[in-house]
Amino acid sequence: MLVKVRQGAELSGAEKEFVDCLRSFPITCLAAIDLHVGENGTRRIDAVLFTPRGITVVAVKGFRRRQGGIFTIVDGAWKISEAPIELDDPSSTGPSDQLEQAVYAVRKKLERALLDPGHVCGVVALVPPRGVVVRPARTNLRPGLDVVVANVPDATELRIYIEGFSAAARDWTADRVGAAVRALGMENGPSRAELIADGFAANAPSVRAAALPHTRPPKPRPAPKRSSAPQSVGAWVAVAVAVAGVLAVSGVVVSAWLHDTEGPESAVEQTSTVEPSPPARTPRNCMPFQADC
Repeated sequence: MLVKVRQGAELSGAEKEFVDCLRSFPITCLAAIDLHVGENGTRRIDAVLFTPRGITVVAVKGFRRRQGGIFTIVDGAWKISEAPIELDDPSSTGPSDQLEQAVYAVRKKLERALLDPGHVCGVVALVPPRGVVVRPARTNLRPGLDVVVANVPDATELRIYIEGFSAAARDWTADRVGAAVRALGMENGPSRAELIADGFAANAPSVRAAALPHTRPPKPRPAPKRSSAPQSVGAWVAVAVAVAGVLAVSGVVVSAWLHDTEGPESAVEQTSTVEPSPPARTPRNCMPFQADC
């Protein structure tokens, strides 16, 4: 875990505790602490975390007094055991709104530097005094925005969040992280060698290698076995029987066809003889009582 604090930064007690939490994590991540972005660097960002899968903006909030119990958010109001939460932040803007504004400022700063930030997540880190327990240790505000409770003795949920806040591809290489840190105005950022030593890739993964899964080559088909002599004789006998059957059927069909062809001609010859019609007679005029009429 690389932690880089801006030169001349003045950190609060909660921010120092947060930095100590980060330095205890054996994970691949760069934490850039106390960045100034926006117009002329007027907006202060508590921390930006870079992992091989993406970036998340952190708003660190401490407590004005020892306040432990059950953390809830009811109608936008942050409470601990039904009492309003008392943070060491004098701003009148709620922590949720502050986080959204910080995420927007970081994304726009990178886009103006012609860098693709991808999906930028955000988290409010509540840092109670040591010995004070606040639960649940993680609460979701909305997709991409969370609240995590952490101090040095109780930093498990923070580590789980950092390792899994993004499910994107491992596209953040050492060069890309270095360019983003410089675009955010950190002059004492890490070197390329430091980022590679921390676990960031030196080069982007191949698109073809990432798209095509590793597959095993197909097994060769076994060669067909040579048939034995009895099997060959049996095969030839079967072929001969089949050919004889085909010839027999063909002979029956041809014989039936010839018989049907001769039948109609003989029928025509038998019915062609007709009897002659009697000769026509001319009518005669006869007298009454004439004998031969």
